Amino acid sequence: MSETAHALQVYTAPMLPVSNGANFGDNLSFAADLMLDDSYHLAPEAAPLRLGLHALENGHFRIATDTQTGREGATVVLDSCITLMDTQSQPIEVLLLVEVDEAGHVAQVYAMPLAPLEPKSDYRLVGIDTENAPLRFAQVACVSFTRGTRLSLATGEQRAVEDLRVGDKLLTRDDGPQPIRWIGHHTVRAMGDFAPVMITKGTLHNENDLLVSPDHRLFVYQREDKLGAGRSEVLLKAQHLVNGNTVFVQEGGFVDYFQILFDAHQIVFAEGIAAETLLIDPRTRSALPANVAETLGGTLTGHRTRSHSEFEVSQSLLNRPDAAELLLRASRGS
Repeated sequence: MSETAHALQVYTAPMLPVSNGANFGDNLSFAADLMLDDSYHLAPEAAPLRLGLHALENGHFRIATDTQTGREGATVVLDSCITLMDTQSQPIEVLLLVEVDEAGHVAQVYAMPLAPLEPKSDYRLVGIDTENAPLRFAQVACVSFTRGTRLSLATGEQRAVEDLRVGDKLLTRDDGPQPIRWIGHHTVRAMGDFAPVMITKGTLHNENDLLVSPDHRLFVYQREDKLGAGRSEVLLKAQHLVNGNTVFVQEGGFVDYFQILFDAHQIVFAEGIAAETLLIDPRTRSALPANVAETLGGTLTGHRTRSHSEFEVSQSLLNRPDAAELLLRASRGS
């Protein structure tokens, strides 16, 4: 299993009973039991729970020790991606995950919305997709740069991510100039897990505003260990730096996300900030098109041997409103 447990924000099936339709009175279930046009009511007291998961090589998951819901060690299967329509006719995609017991029977169904759901609201089921759920899950897990972000080439030139091409050499922190092997791109509504995080100009020595996916990890060298991480070099997720001022979530409209892939997981430079590129692991592998996965399958060993996870800082160390300012001072040594 992967080294790090990943925390998902989910609702359990009893929080989403059918309020109208063929399955009236039943709780949310897996795809085979669902009926289109049924309406679901999010319970007034419903609040998302943290589901801690380890990703397995077979595409399934194992519930981690640090979880608010589910049985530790149980298997979880990614079932489908459904589409709910709210009362304003806005579609909301929801990933369904199914926990199974030792006999293979369903123990619990979890709903992971890709945009916020509101308690006491009704949602009509308008779509059931059992084919593309792994892709949607991978897109959530992929670290991505947004359109317009300038990355540093090996020549010193800074080029917008959308203008990069396979074969272009970027400057990497660990391995110097390295050629890009693949560039991914998708456009999504900037809501929920897909809403990017804005790091305003100068917050972390960045030359311009930097807009990245929420789980994107940034690399900071501390001249003084002001975080108490026990080391100078640290990786931190953009969403853990949100303070509502110099770092904030930018919701609304649509966002163009780009993924940059190398033979190994790399740290590159985006608007002057050291930031990671796409890491291929059991969560993100489905983001690669089949022809690309087949072509590159034997060359991505650097992703298994190097994830930079030893540098990652836990959210607890960053759970303070001045975290970004503290890191800026730490990088200056003052």
